[in-house]
Amino acid sequence: MTPPPTTLLTAPEKSQVKAKSSSCGCSSSSNTADGLDEKMRARIEKHPCYSEEAHHHYARMHVAVAPACNIQCNYCNRKYDCANESRPGVVSELLTPEEAAHKVLVIAGKIPQMTVLGIAGPGDPLANPEKTFRTFELIAEQAPDIKLCLSTNGLMLPEYVDRIKQLNVDHVTITINMVDPEIGTKIYPWVHYKRKRYKGLEAAKILHERQMEGLQALKEADILCKVNSVMIPGINDEHLVEVNRVIREKGAFLHNIMPLISAKEHGTYFGLTGQRGPNPKELKTIQDKCSGNMKMMRHCRQCRADAVGLLGEDRSQEFTKDKFINMAPEYNLETRQEVHAGIEKFKTELQKAKATVTAKNKVVDSPKILVAVATKGGGIVNQHFGHAKEFMVYEVDANEAKFVGHRKIDHYCQSGYGEESTLDNIIQTISDCKAVFVSKIGNCPETELQKAGIQAVEAYDVIEKVARKFYDQYLKQQLA
Repeated sequence: MTPPPTTLLTAPEKSQVKAKSSSCGCSSSSNTADGLDEKMRARIEKHPCYSEEAHHHYARMHVAVAPACNIQCNYCNRKYDCANESRPGVVSELLTPEEAAHKVLVIAGKIPQMTVLGIAGPGDPLANPEKTFRTFELIAEQAPDIKLCLSTNGLMLPEYVDRIKQLNVDHVTITINMVDPEIGTKIYPWVHYKRKRYKGLEAAKILHERQMEGLQALKEADILCKVNSVMIPGINDEHLVEVNRVIREKGAFLHNIMPLISAKEHGTYFGLTGQRGPNPKELKTIQDKCSGNMKMMRHCRQCRADAVGLLGEDRSQEFTKDKFINMAPEYNLETRQEVHAGIEKFKTELQKAKATVTAKNKVVDSPKILVAVATKGGGIVNQHFGHAKEFMVYEVDANEAKFVGHRKIDHYCQSGYGEESTLDNIIQTISDCKAVFVSKIGNCPETELQKAGIQAVEAYDVIEKVARKFYDQYLKQQLA
């Protein structure tokens, strides 16, 4: 991964847009928006999970040092592993704290945009406190500019908030799927607490009480808390509005409502019993219901517990133990600071470009449309249609282009040729979008998209600028 360009469009990049493939082959809405003081902005500006803007530019990595877990979730099975899969709890190999620290130093040199080290499993970090905190100690000593963060189910959180604060871990995520223990009985078969296993309503009550106690303790310690909630249709979907209200009152900074990942091959209880996950429209509806109450995270990729790279990409297979263990650490604070300075300069240019397309006077009655964007990051339309593994989805009206989610797809381009069945699935995935923005697209997929009522727009520019231009043209056509 190379640093971003210092200008938004270079001459070579502009020329790329002009080339047309003839084959079938292949105002910011971030967390730094108004309402945050400068101190808070500084705390999140380089954290790709806590800042939507940061996730375009900065990378994160997770180290898998915490194998044990103290609760069972009906959507979790940590034994299954596929290198191409991205879901929480999945890892290819476990690391010792020393191996993890070595890996961090290697990657911090090779990916200087990496700013955050998280421990998220494959079990629960606080069910493995010695390994978790030893890892944090080693990294804090050797790479002081890297932010430390952990994700937990919250069962043991109240015991360790002081230790978390002492280690300067400034970001903690708690997975809270319910605030009603009756609903919790449908999600958690058991909880292991103080050397005893609890089941049913008693288990759910213990977990709920501990989560609320931990959330309150984080607030009192001035540690930023993100709450993850897994949306499970028919079980907690409508209840998540109440979850949102409660966590807001108790001081959570950010709410991330994620779709249930449920497939039979994962071997989870929900997968084996046929419990479905929400579709994109259902997910967006619940997120929208909660968005007026507190900041919503919509750019989560439900990362593996050993993920490496930008959100939306996973380079973990480049740094398996047999590879990184023999690599010399290349961590260099001065080099990293130079790269980060370049990123911040680029972000400033990006903000200026976005400002030119922001409506000065709010339009009250403005129809909203969805558009899909192929991007490799940087807040720019800069990816070939056939190379995309996901699309970022923006909701556009006369006032703004607002990021509302992402949708994963299979590669259309396979060995230089397009797969017809894959294209059908892609079109279905973005069927509610009026356009798809790409750096290039072949004639065949462009034609099929057009038949489905989706316009392919070739561009290499700031996403918001492309969205504004398309929206204006779309309105003219609608009024013609």
